[in-house]
Amino acid sequence: MSHSKHILPIIIISQFCCTSLWFASNGVMTDLVISFNLSTIALGYLTSAVQFGFIMGTLVFALFTIADRFPPSKVFFFCAILGAFFNWRLIFDNQTFFSLIGMRFLTGFFLAGIYPVGMKIATDYFDKGLGKSLGFLVGALVLGTALPHLLKDMMHAYSWKTIITSISVLAAFGGLLMLLFVPNGPYRTAGKKLDITICFSIFKNVKFRKAAFGYFGHMWELYTFWTFVPILLKIYENSHTDTQLNIPLLSFIIIGTGSLACVLGGYLSQKYGPKNIAYLALFLSCICCLISPLMFQLTNENLFIAFLLFWGMVVVTDSPLFSTLVAQNVASKNKGTALTIVNCIGFAITIVSIQLISNYKEMTDSNAIFMLLAIGPILGLFTFSRKEIHS
Repeated sequence: MSHSKHILPIIIISQFCCTSLWFASNGVMTDLVISFNLSTIALGYLTSAVQFGFIMGTLVFALFTIADRFPPSKVFFFCAILGAFFNWRLIFDNQTFFSLIGMRFLTGFFLAGIYPVGMKIATDYFDKGLGKSLGFLVGALVLGTALPHLLKDMMHAYSWKTIITSISVLAAFGGLLMLLFVPNGPYRTAGKKLDITICFSIFKNVKFRKAAFGYFGHMWELYTFWTFVPILLKIYENSHTDTQLNIPLLSFIIIGTGSLACVLGGYLSQKYGPKNIAYLALFLSCICCLISPLMFQLTNENLFIAFLLFWGMVVVTDSPLFSTLVAQNVASKNKGTALTIVNCIGFAITIVSIQLISNYKEMTDSNAIFMLLAIGPILGLFTFSRKEIHS
């Protein structure tokens, strides 16, 4: 399909621009804490507010089957503009902890019309090689997620408000690109009517359910790892007093390297099948969780950083592959809703995980708490039966 050659790059760029909204507050967290006199536990709450907003958004979008009933590019644009607006509202003075939480919640809510809808648009265009296409797409999400850390490193001469504004402008630009250059795809089958039961009935399909549960196990670990990357680096720096790390830049590289892993995983899935590569990635990231406490003992900082880089890759490689398996095991007219509801549940799990680790971190100095991240991958590996999902 020649007309689709420019489509994937545009979806990727749009997704990258818009998902930079996700961790916008994390990139300037120390500035927010100082500017608005917040407590140190604000990081967990502000991150969870975005996740909670995303969950509420995906729930509304899935129940009303919005991505299947309306032109997805228009949904994407509308949500990008509103997400950008509520992100930009962070820079206003006289904010309270609760108003900041509200802005992050609303940003998360409209991200529900960006990330899953972007994947839905890709499934409308790419029937064969979907794993590879979604690999690029989730890679863009990963890079967008990591971007605020890079901006923080590059723009330290600028006010944190400039960084937040830049991210909002970028997101609005991404939404506009999608609206102008990505019409409805050839594989799109519009849902004709509102059917709230779809969210529940799709789980009756065993293959779909197995793929979804593999994704849920992966999500327990992913966002908590991303949230804690700067903290893992800080813990290492504090326990090795002769070590000085550029934490914002390293955070960007560790999270951002996952984008390359998504693309690589997408290509490998074409040869070995998405289920096999997803299983391997989930297994390797599980091992990283379990050995993480030992890694802080390493005296060579480069080895520690190499470990985090490897973890940053395997923690997300399986994400587009699970989404591929979800999309492949559901009727065409329900793909948008299926991807959205699986996202919704997956992100609900991230809130539990982030809050659990944040609260334990307040209670103990033991690095063994990071082993709790293995709970998800272990359950995911257990339920993700390799025999029952086609590739």
